[in-house]
Amino acid sequence: MVQTITLNVGGRPLTIETGRMAKQAGASVLVSYGDTRVLVATTSSARPKEGIDFMPLTVEYQERFYAAGRIPGGFTRREGRPSTQSTLAARLIDRPIRPLFPEGYFYDTQVIATVLSLDNDHDAEMAASIGAGAALHLSDIPFNGPTAAVRVGRVDGKLVINPTWEQMQTTSDVEIVIAGTKTAIMMVEGGAKEVSEAVILEAILAGHEEIKKICAALDELRQKAGKPKRDFTPLTTDASMMKAIETQAKAGLEKALRTKEKQARIALVESTRDQTMAAISAQFGADTDESKAKELDRLFDLLQYNLMREMILTDKVRIDGRTTKDIRNISVEAGVLPCTHGSSLFTRGETQVLAVATLGTGDDEQIIDSMYENTTKKFMLHYNFPPYSTGETGRIGTQSRREIGHGALAERSVEAMMPAFEKFPYTVRIVCETLESNGSSSMGSVCSASMALMDAGVPLESPVAGIAMGLIKEGQRVAVLSDILGDEDHLGDMDFKVAGTARGITGIQMDIKIEGVDGSIMKDALAQANAGRLHILNEMAKAISTPRTELSKNAPRITSITIPVDRIGEVIGPSGKMIKSIIAETGAKIDINDDGVVNVAHNDAAKANRAIEMIRGIIAEVEVGTVYKGVVKKIMEFGAFVGVLPNQDGLLHISEIAYERVNSVTDFLKEGDEIEVKVLEVDGQGKIRLSRKALLPVPEGYVPPPPREPRGDRGGDRGDRGGRPFGGGNRGDRGGNGPRDSRRQ
Repeated sequence: MVQTITLNVGGRPLTIETGRMAKQAGASVLVSYGDTRVLVATTSSARPKEGIDFMPLTVEYQERFYAAGRIPGGFTRREGRPSTQSTLAARLIDRPIRPLFPEGYFYDTQVIATVLSLDNDHDAEMAASIGAGAALHLSDIPFNGPTAAVRVGRVDGKLVINPTWEQMQTTSDVEIVIAGTKTAIMMVEGGAKEVSEAVILEAILAGHEEIKKICAALDELRQKAGKPKRDFTPLTTDASMMKAIETQAKAGLEKALRTKEKQARIALVESTRDQTMAAISAQFGADTDESKAKELDRLFDLLQYNLMREMILTDKVRIDGRTTKDIRNISVEAGVLPCTHGSSLFTRGETQVLAVATLGTGDDEQIIDSMYENTTKKFMLHYNFPPYSTGETGRIGTQSRREIGHGALAERSVEAMMPAFEKFPYTVRIVCETLESNGSSSMGSVCSASMALMDAGVPLESPVAGIAMGLIKEGQRVAVLSDILGDEDHLGDMDFKVAGTARGITGIQMDIKIEGVDGSIMKDALAQANAGRLHILNEMAKAISTPRTELSKNAPRITSITIPVDRIGEVIGPSGKMIKSIIAETGAKIDINDDGVVNVAHNDAAKANRAIEMIRGIIAEVEVGTVYKGVVKKIMEFGAFVGVLPNQDGLLHISEIAYERVNSVTDFLKEGDEIEVKVLEVDGQGKIRLSRKALLPVPEGYVPPPPREPRGDRGGDRGDRGGRPFGGGNRGDRGGNGPRDSRRQ
């Protein structure tokens, strides 16, 4: 039976329907928002997956080009591997729902969102996230939801729920996705243009108010069409096992948790684990029963989790001895690689990131072919996380979802401070190599990328830094941690990353492992992050505080000139002949935009200037009275055609070649000669009359001929032409019937 609910989201109707499509899935919904349609289906296996100790959840966001009336590019003309945008959308759906499955639910679970129709005025990603919360809520899968999500922008100083694509691209200075339940905020992701903490908090809370309304509507839909939840027994703790582990391991773990150096701490934890298991395995049959061995391992990890949290909440001491607000030691270097365009090395505690900036031209822009648009991208930040950064071995290959997500956060945070393309017409790529990781390499990437850009001479508006905040929450006891370690992230309740300048926030991301946080905790975390960010910016300034005044000697120089739009065709030439000849002669890269802006790039300034001269020569207008060095293009009986500018030839009449009598043009000129000529006239049709004689010394005793008289009407008397007198419109009789003057004066 088909059931629907309709509610207003962002002041526009959103409808959720179930029971019509994908009925064999565990549950499915069709979300309609404007003309956007997203089908979300979820299914969970009937039996738990053997041999794992984590929730096997997979979330996919499938872009379908037909949704926007487009056919994919590429050879196969079909959708291929997930795009960066679809991967990021899948992460937005995944992160708020993952903590809400009960501990011990080891059943393969999938959530698949497919975009069937796309209306850019109505957010498909938010429709998909709402659909995921709805489908899980309706299904028999144990899930402590429902969840929902909205995107919040700020247009003309006013917060807007789910702004349109155009608003996000042009007028909004805030873009934040908020996801949560009706009682708490589960996830935050977004960026801003140097916006204050107060505005960010206001946007988050406004988004959560909208989420509460959506969750209430999803509860109503469950009452109409929800399935009974399947029987499931959550993990329980065997008190006797836990007591034995605590007796054997507590002292060793407490020592390990007060060891500052990461690898030494790991070694102590594993040594304590081995000793503990050796002492109690036989007691609980874990030496012969693999399931019992795994349960002992789980309880050992649980003890470590509890001890670390209690140490912070009670003793106010963190793993490495810091207080909750202390930042680890920071080391910064700029210009560490000689052959790159810009580089930096940022080290904070045991997290280290090498960033390298490369400047390119229009040829280097990334082509984006998505269901949303077909465009190019001029700024890219790529984040790499090799296994050696944590002292481990692992897979090396294509980017993981984590790498894509961390890179996108760092890119958003730094891009907000990039100069406008009109002022700095370069394609810019940053690569952040994580060399060591012990907490928040993504925020280390923000810091290192900012310094590398300044080292490359990119006129960054302001330096950008980032910090990761953590949370330990047990009932009413709360500790907000600045600059978290990897263990504090793993064993804590929150990973809250904030990036920005000294003036405001440019990037933000929050993930929660518990069932959400409230506004007061977020307010404290934002204030503490601000203080930490300012400290980090001061440390970065010790290496580099402002962009280099000159680009790296290895970087191409781009010079921009503007030509009339109606002259673009002349610069390009037939089949690109003219522009190709300029490139061939100078070796420059030349990009011509539709608005007439021409970017010329070359490492050699002289060759770049030559290319610019050639372009300017093509569009230059010949000026009367100006002297040009031209090339004789063609010899005629009555004179010669001389090229004074590219594609612009003028006539040098035989009478303007020299003061003496010229019987033959070839006595003075031949094709290919370079000569100087003066422009005497440019008539209304653009024809150019030149003189060589005007630039020569006047011979002694020379008497100039009388000036030419204006031409009369062709139907009446003609003026003097070359000394021939005409009268009454008839030529003098050459047969002797009238006088005949000499043809030359």
